[in-house]
Amino acid sequence: MAEITSEAVGTPTWVNKPVWVDLATSDPAASREFYSKLFGWDIQVHPDPQYGGYAMALVDGSSVAGIGPKMMPEAPTAWSVYLGTTDSDALAQRVQAAGGTVVVPSMTVGDQGRMTVFQDPSGAFICSWEPISMAGFSMGAANTFGWAELNARGIHKDLPFYKAVFGWDPVTGSQGLAGSAYTQFQIDGQTVAGGSEMNPMVPPQVPSYWMAYFLVADLDASFRTAIQAGATEMLSPVDYPGGRLAIVADPQGAAFGLLQMRAR
Repeated sequence: MAEITSEAVGTPTWVNKPVWVDLATSDPAASREFYSKLFGWDIQVHPDPQYGGYAMALVDGSSVAGIGPKMMPEAPTAWSVYLGTTDSDALAQRVQAAGGTVVVPSMTVGDQGRMTVFQDPSGAFICSWEPISMAGFSMGAANTFGWAELNARGIHKDLPFYKAVFGWDPVTGSQGLAGSAYTQFQIDGQTVAGGSEMNPMVPPQVPSYWMAYFLVADLDASFRTAIQAGATEMLSPVDYPGGRLAIVADPQGAAFGLLQMRAR
């Protein structure tokens, strides 16, 4: 998906698809340093105090992600995925009707847009973004967002939820690691996200979650850079049907994926 510009607001192409990712962290300065080293991001902190130190990460002058302080001390350091909407209030009603929970009601963020935080039936958090002046991110190139993936405890509960709320058609096959079952969420035949049942080897205290993956040109080199910069290995580089991936946790504990797509 190309960058969503302000001129595109009101068109349907980005609705119900990932439009933004951001990191809420216990140490914004350290996080900015880490991701600058890993992805070469030009990270600029918003000068207006109302944004609370929120920073935009840029690649070639285009916004690709956000980094800011945690809003609540007890919240984990984590990446959040945002799905585009033109009506936050109507979306919240659909979430509740489909068995989800509105965790943070729609709130206006300066002159940028409106955000809402939800929890799906399996417990995974997902956000929405209704653009005003900040419409979305640039993606598809190296060091930008590449994929959103649901890891659920009871994905069967989530499939009808995402269909009812976002219009996602679940297409399940064996595209996961080692041929495991994997669901592609599609809109009009276009895959917009993925999901699978939580690996039974994951500790039981880990809840359902959405993970953001970032595209890289050289998976193994980026993985080494991440580890050298202080990241913790969660899944070492491995091949899968679409390419090669790895999962790490940044020095503050936020998990994210690295993704190198197979050349076509």
